[in-house]
Amino acid sequence: MFDTIIVGAGIAGAVTARKLAEEGNRNVLVIERRNHIGGNCYDCPDEHGILIHAYGPHIFHTDNERVREYLSRFTEWYDFGHEVVAKVGEKLIPVPFNLNTLHMVYEEEKADRLGKKLIAEYGEGSRVPIMKLRENADPDVREIAEYVYQNVFLRYTMKQWGQKPEEISPEVTGRVPVVISYDNRYFKDKYQSVPADGFTPMFEKMLDHERIEVWTNTDCADVLAFAEGKIYFQGEEFTGDLVYTGAIDELFDCRFGRLPYRSLDFRFEHLDTDSYQGHSVVNYTVSEDFTRITEFKFLTGQKDADGTTIVREYPFAYTGAEGEIPYYAILEDANRELYRKYKALTEDYKGFYLLGRLAEYQYYNIDAMALKALELADRLMAAE
Repeated sequence: MFDTIIVGAGIAGAVTARKLAEEGNRNVLVIERRNHIGGNCYDCPDEHGILIHAYGPHIFHTDNERVREYLSRFTEWYDFGHEVVAKVGEKLIPVPFNLNTLHMVYEEEKADRLGKKLIAEYGEGSRVPIMKLRENADPDVREIAEYVYQNVFLRYTMKQWGQKPEEISPEVTGRVPVVISYDNRYFKDKYQSVPADGFTPMFEKMLDHERIEVWTNTDCADVLAFAEGKIYFQGEEFTGDLVYTGAIDELFDCRFGRLPYRSLDFRFEHLDTDSYQGHSVVNYTVSEDFTRITEFKFLTGQKDADGTTIVREYPFAYTGAEGEIPYYAILEDANRELYRKYKALTEDYKGFYLLGRLAEYQYYNIDAMALKALELADRLMAAE
């Protein structure tokens, strides 16, 4: 009945499903544990009519023309240069820390002098990881690094990851750079946008194909089984391709132990005012228990609803308890080794493919995940 089964209706599963159905003429079943499609990109109107991102802010940004063109088949875009600020004392300063931030922190003459040093040392437009900046021999450069470390990086990182900065992998610290530029945009990609009507309508269009069937509210453990190198679907042997985008440790009942993740507690609030903070995202890098506040109307460009809705994010360690969601893999050597043990369990099964943040225990932006999905679908079709 089905040529391909895909577990998960997020960006990885939806892109793979559409390409295999449309170009590979495959009958595809998409199984989704939640009661909706879209994965963590899922958005919906709240009770006040404000379009919210239920699992925190998601922005599509890319330089990849193939990905942009593919997703544009299913949506128009609301394009904007995403800017983030951090609350440091009574100031809201641009992050990543850049040359504009420098002029907000220091008096003009000193800021000009320090800016020239940074450009001479690293080149205009470069992005320098904070840990690398702290190693610079020039005391002026180290002064900048120390300010950023103490006011932008240190406490925020400890809140987000529950670790000291020196315990965190370079892949994470590298995402907190100092940018040698006057550009306040958080991302530097050519395209920066959200779907004009929301992410969920984009997913609905993507999965709306006569060869795609979607089962929501369905745990794959209830319909799939694995034994002696064979995959079973509803009790019958399944010989097609299985693309799994869920948590790999949970697929095997965490037999080697649970893979560590950070999770988030989202606390939404609606306010009877046109604006709460005047920005889409404000990071709380020094104070407060939460890491950031998102104000959705500034993220989506929505104009047709009264009031405003915000969400505060409180990080915590994922335990696997009911209602918790694993968001960020903790990329340490021991955790990677644990992941490899789970991955090895899949290698006995022909036609079993791992794809996505949870399945690969890796961090992906939306565009990178969409590209991997397109490339996997290409390989599967080429192998026929």
